[in-house]
Amino acid sequence: MTDRLKQLADAGVSIWLDDLSRERIETGNLAELVKDKHVVGVTTNPTIFASAIANGERYDDQVRGLVADGAAVDKVIFELTTEDVRNACDVLAPVAESTADDGRVSIEVEPDLANDTEGTIASAQALWAAVDKPNALIKIPATKEGLPAITAVTAQGISVNVTLIFGEARYREVMDAYLTGLEQARDAGLDLSKIRSVASFFVSRVDSEIDKRLEALGTDEALGLRGQAAVANARVAYGAFQEVVASDRWQQLAQAGANAQRPLWASTGVKNPDYSDTMYVTDLVVADTVNTMPEKTLEAVADHGEVTGDQVTGKADEARALLEQLGEVGIDFEDVLVALEHEGVDKFKKSWTELVETVEGQMEKAAQ
Repeated sequence: MTDRLKQLADAGVSIWLDDLSRERIETGNLAELVKDKHVVGVTTNPTIFASAIANGERYDDQVRGLVADGAAVDKVIFELTTEDVRNACDVLAPVAESTADDGRVSIEVEPDLANDTEGTIASAQALWAAVDKPNALIKIPATKEGLPAITAVTAQGISVNVTLIFGEARYREVMDAYLTGLEQARDAGLDLSKIRSVASFFVSRVDSEIDKRLEALGTDEALGLRGQAAVANARVAYGAFQEVVASDRWQQLAQAGANAQRPLWASTGVKNPDYSDTMYVTDLVVADTVNTMPEKTLEAVADHGEVTGDQVTGKADEARALLEQLGEVGIDFEDVLVALEHEGVDKFKKSWTELVETVEGQMEKAAQ
């Protein structure tokens, strides 16, 4: 039987799971995925934690203890989520030790801080200190206000997963923010080899937004471009990554022990049932990248994903031409990116509200 996930890993793609729960950790499910499904990292978000807490009893004792101590909801959330990430880091620790780049577990700063630089820095510092594991990553959104926070915490030696990246221009700013942070860390005498980062470039949401606009245009030419923008956009981003790691600026940092900020393909669950359910994995195969997948997508790739080698290197110009075609039929791509970032931040905040409401419900039950 073909091990399609191994083929993906052998092609240089690090497979991360976009999900986490205390049940996964304590039943050994996460360890099994690492052992049998080539999973070498984990990403989380408030919605994932809300689902885990609402659907499992393994948090009840800790919630009762925190409620008895008079903890407010924000404190309860902080304690529950950092404990899960800390324990997941322990499960992934052997991977981190054997691969260096992988074995990472991500946790997000508070979403309400997406447009607050100093608040983001403080949240990142608190999460990093609480998890206290070298293979943790702190997720910071790639908003304008997030960029200086990325630099500041990188300079302090905190490893970062930059999230909510939708377009090439902002991605280049993210890479610059990371390099600036590394330069400051180097100048402060920090060991650059201990700092890790990934840049989470969102995929499926691009097609969802652009397809909606193409369908509103309704011309044959416009409709013929559906389902192509997201992959093209990601391929353009990878071309930008290649430029940066070839630069003298990066080479000097690499010589000082720095690690490249790998592109991470996020939002890779396919939302349109008319498309292949593995397209955002198999069409973006290229070495030195991460693909973080919900379990449904992971299972689809394992079952029928066709891994046929590098699908990205050298395709930036072709991809850029596709994006230009979108403009020719009437799609304002810059407006799409602005809309996606605003929507992303809004979803970020709504997912936090969902988590707060879920934990408040658990706290009320614990107090009875």
